[in-house]
Amino acid sequence: MADRTVLAGARVVLPTGIVDSGRVIVENGRIADPASAPDGVPSADLAGHWVVPGFVDLHNHGGGGASFTSGTVEEVLKGVHTHRLHGTTTVVASTVTGDMDFLAHRAGELSELAEQGDIAGIHFEGPFISPCRKGAHSEGLLRDPDPAEVRKLVDAGRGHAKMVTLATELPGGIDSVRLLAEHGVIAAIGHTDATYEQTVEAIEAGATVATHLFNAMPPLGHRAPGPIAALLEDERVTVELINDGTHLHPAALELAFRHAGAGRVAFITDAMDAAGFGDGVYHLGPLEVEVREGVARLVEGGSIAGSTLTLDTAFRRAATVDKLPVEAIVQAISANPAKLLGVYDKVGSLEPGKDADLVVLDADFTLKGVMRKGEWVIAPQLG
Repeated sequence: MADRTVLAGARVVLPTGIVDSGRVIVENGRIADPASAPDGVPSADLAGHWVVPGFVDLHNHGGGGASFTSGTVEEVLKGVHTHRLHGTTTVVASTVTGDMDFLAHRAGELSELAEQGDIAGIHFEGPFISPCRKGAHSEGLLRDPDPAEVRKLVDAGRGHAKMVTLATELPGGIDSVRLLAEHGVIAAIGHTDATYEQTVEAIEAGATVATHLFNAMPPLGHRAPGPIAALLEDERVTVELINDGTHLHPAALELAFRHAGAGRVAFITDAMDAAGFGDGVYHLGPLEVEVREGVARLVEGGSIAGSTLTLDTAFRRAATVDKLPVEAIVQAISANPAKLLGVYDKVGSLEPGKDADLVVLDADFTLKGVMRKGEWVIAPQLG
């Protein structure tokens, strides 16, 4: 007998649209054809709920009190599990600026977790970023993007380096973008002081992602449009957005969706240790961070230092505050990042043959259940 779970009665979001009173069949950890379960098979009644694909986070530094940059293996797994409890069934571990040898060593450690399937890869945010737009990165550890050093980090990831954020206007930036593109690693433009023209040059060289669009880059200007205009207008670029109500004004989020379209947006958390854990004092790399009322800021200088966001909160805010169509939210929070990571054949949508990664939400878009590879992380409590 196949290990079969039948979820019935929910509004199911598929790539082809929303199916009312739909049915999701899970067999042996994968999504099965909805017609494969014969009538009479017991099912969980999810009437009044939504079933959407598990969330995919491209850019996440930790959670549950644990750092992906500096935590032990056990701590990293705790952070991963914290985000799973909030619907993120696929997560890329992001590092912050550090010493090159430390980052290379860290990449080797994280690559083992990627090989085990605990994380979906590694994202290096820094040290190849602009001191003018450093945000919560240690200025003394920043460096120009020398292609040889970029290659060192990529190689240290043993095939699991997925993305590198660069200030591509710096010396070596364009050559580093070309190197990353040649090795199948996403070149992301971020923490940058680039002009519009310099950003266009980087996109032409192969950059395909905007690291947390609007944040840590020059604002949009009418005479000097800067990187934002270039990143929004080019159909080859996916723009990351942190939808926590702190990093972006709702009008900025609407502008990005209106101009780029749902097919080019990826919701991220940019979460740090405090996500899913609480207020207090933490460290982001070597820098001290205070989290107060859920907002993370550097103790020295007060810059925003990542977020405490989880993707279930981003989803609910997008649906209830931003009033985005649910199909568009699912694209931004599941399908688009899965496609960027090259794993859309396995995750990112509820299609037969894919991993049974899914999230159950109630009518108000509050998380009620999470399934990963056919196993409940949180089983919905149905009355």
